[in-house]
Amino acid sequence: MQWIGKAVGGVLGYAVAGPFRLVGLALGVMLGHQFDIGLGARQAAGGRVGFGSAKIQQLFFESTFLLMGHIAKVDGRVSEEEVRVARRIMHSMALSPEQVQQAIAHFTAGKSAAFRRSESLGTLHDRLRGHRELIRAFMEIQMQAALMTGSISKKKRELLWIVARSLGMGRVELAQIEALIRAQQFRAGGAHDKQVGLEDAFRVLGLDSSATNQEVKRAYRRLMNQHHPDKLVARGLPQSMKRVAEEKTQEIRAAYERVKTHRSFK
Repeated sequence: MQWIGKAVGGVLGYAVAGPFRLVGLALGVMLGHQFDIGLGARQAAGGRVGFGSAKIQQLFFESTFLLMGHIAKVDGRVSEEEVRVARRIMHSMALSPEQVQQAIAHFTAGKSAAFRRSESLGTLHDRLRGHRELIRAFMEIQMQAALMTGSISKKKRELLWIVARSLGMGRVELAQIEALIRAQQFRAGGAHDKQVGLEDAFRVLGLDSSATNQEVKRAYRRLMNQHHPDKLVARGLPQSMKRVAEEKTQEIRAAYERVKTHRSFK
């Protein structure tokens, strides 16, 4: 069980760090390693494990690849590119060969007609209730996997929405996640010095172009507050995840600056 923290930390770091995925992966594995050490110490002492309990970590890991396989299968068959993306994420987690086989087994089980999606999502929702940052991270991973294979089909988009809704996430936040990841991909593709499109900038902020300047400012402050590294640490995330969180705030800030420049307000 002591590898679970490193595994989940790795996939979170890889999935959400945008153009800095290798940095995110390294930081994720580091924070996971710290979690594993802390978890082992607390279990040895007979203490309760709260935010990062082994069961939640295990469920998160299993559900990540179960749903990834299920989403990949929704179009009727899993393409070679979808398999490559899944394996790329697995190997980027620095798993042992045995652990990779476990991830593959979950991915394969998710593709099966016997997979009980509603039951799986219900369990995940119950266990992650109250941990909105983990629910968002889970959907970021699923969206990242979908976008890494190219355009998202109508069936796949509908299934992503079903998964998000089952976890208590609304359409606006899901669209915001997609816009954020697309913005990261845009910048990762050699466009670091270019501005994100205005429409995507509004989506990153969770708004549409009809929003007032005050609404834009409020949305920006709210998002920066939600993603503030120090506040995330205060809510229970390990200190070593601060830099991963900082990468998210860069895209939010870039989107805000894009709208602010277009609107010419301070």
